[in-house]
Amino acid sequence: MRFEEWREEELIRQAIAEEITAAEARLEGLEEKVIRAIAARDLARPLWKRWLRYLLMPRTPALKLAYAFGALLIFMGAGMLIGRFIFAPEPLPALAQEGTVFALAAPGAQKVELVGDFSAWKPIPLADPDKDGVWTLVLKLPPGRYEYAFLVDGRWLGQDPNADEYVRTMGDYTSVRYIGGYAEGSS
Repeated sequence: MRFEEWREEELIRQAIAEEITAAEARLEGLEEKVIRAIAARDLARPLWKRWLRYLLMPRTPALKLAYAFGALLIFMGAGMLIGRFIFAPEPLPALAQEGTVFALAAPGAQKVELVGDFSAWKPIPLADPDKDGVWTLVLKLPPGRYEYAFLVDGRWLGQDPNADEYVRTMGDYTSVRYIGGYAEGSS
């Protein structure tokens, strides 16, 4: 290599070294400046935005898991709610067109049955297909006067809120329903 070429390379190396030295002075403390700028920007946000960010961006795995579980519960609940409207059971007025509707609200009951003079007081099970606690049964009964009661988990319930009247016989109440315009005393 010739002296002139060597001299040019040496000048280029010196120029680069001077630029690096000048840049080092400017870069010194840059990390602290960036951290302070970010903190100042974060503190400039309103408190509610900082809390919202803190809540929506969990930092620990336990919180992330809790958020995922909460989101799952919300989506399942929304799905069940939507499903109730889309797959709603047949409304009671529509059931009434098929016959006489016997319905009883008994949330938490395991078994609800209907007994009456129309069944020789033998139990007929009611159904709660949507598990909302409202038990129903539709019977085709000819016009007339009928006495009945419900058995809720084996316990006698003789006062149906939907009855036309109540009769007390041997210390227990039974409900009475008139069907088809049957008037008391007519034959």
